[in-house]
Amino acid sequence: MVLELERITVVSGGQTHLYSVDLRLTPGAINVLLGPTQAGKTTLMRVMAGLDKPNAGRVIADGRDVTGVGVRERNLAMVYQQFINYPAMTVFENIASPLKLQKTDAKQVLERVNEVAAKLHIEHLLQRRPGELSGGQQQRCALARALVKRSSLVLLDEPLVNLDYKLREELRAELATLFADGKTTVVYATTDPLEALLLGGYTAVVDKGRVLQYGPTLDVYNAPATVDVAAVFNDPPMNMLTSELTAGGIARLPIGIDVPLERGIANGGMCRIGIRPGHLRLAPRTQRAIAVPCRLELAELSGSETYLHVHTRDGGIDLVAQLQGVHQIALGTALDVFVEPDELFVFDTDAKLVSGPEAGHGAH
Repeated sequence: MVLELERITVVSGGQTHLYSVDLRLTPGAINVLLGPTQAGKTTLMRVMAGLDKPNAGRVIADGRDVTGVGVRERNLAMVYQQFINYPAMTVFENIASPLKLQKTDAKQVLERVNEVAAKLHIEHLLQRRPGELSGGQQQRCALARALVKRSSLVLLDEPLVNLDYKLREELRAELATLFADGKTTVVYATTDPLEALLLGGYTAVVDKGRVLQYGPTLDVYNAPATVDVAAVFNDPPMNMLTSELTAGGIARLPIGIDVPLERGIANGGMCRIGIRPGHLRLAPRTQRAIAVPCRLELAELSGSETYLHVHTRDGGIDLVAQLQGVHQIALGTALDVFVEPDELFVFDTDAKLVSGPEAGHGAH
């Protein structure tokens, strides 16, 4: 399905939830809506589904204006983060329920339910009831009920958020495989930048009721158009340093260091330098690496990663470094963190991207 939103505005209770949003989804692909809580993602999906009618603008599906057309009249399926199953029905009956509403032939119902159940690895659970299932199995049942319709548009509103880490990993990989044939346009809402990267496809960065940027996921990640996009598409947030840019392309950081940018930046003036936490290291990657003298204020372990919160000794700036592996360093330790000049992002006084890392560095 080709789905287009034209200048969609949603106002409720005197509060504007969407500000004149324009968005054309890429058909047959996974389209991620990435943004913080209350950014407008669910409102966008409700408009796409026909659950809500916008105050202004149009929804165009395959060239047809469907603004205000109800959800029952659209060829779509939707799964919410709070998965819903009918407790009195078996798993088979839950999955089959939309087909029975469509008066699908009984033989086809059996074939399609068994097919989608096998893809989601719940074929052995078809005669159980939802109360007998684990949380992950219940979510697979809800997903199967949505997928069995073979809708041309599937809307997934943070469908894995309530599952544990291992289950999220498994289901995310399965979803990418399920939709790999390009027959379904998928919209997937998430607050997690890593999830957007793992799903691939295309990403719309949403914040405060606006779509800030849309494009292939890696392109948006590697070249965030503005400071706001960079803030949303990074967890932990990108380190930002207000700096002075000389006419010769030298960035004078507020930590007493001059950095040659060497990417054709001729205009001087103030700018903001962005450094991804994952690009700060304890050892230089090349001979051109810049050493920033710091003192360790806090160290956090998160799974297989360590987050170092450091305070620069020259300029008094707080930075966060995201390191692979477990690092045990005593608080108060003096250390250097290193960053490569070609991994810096430069934003102008209007917060727009002027220059970013060379192709291939941004996804590390």
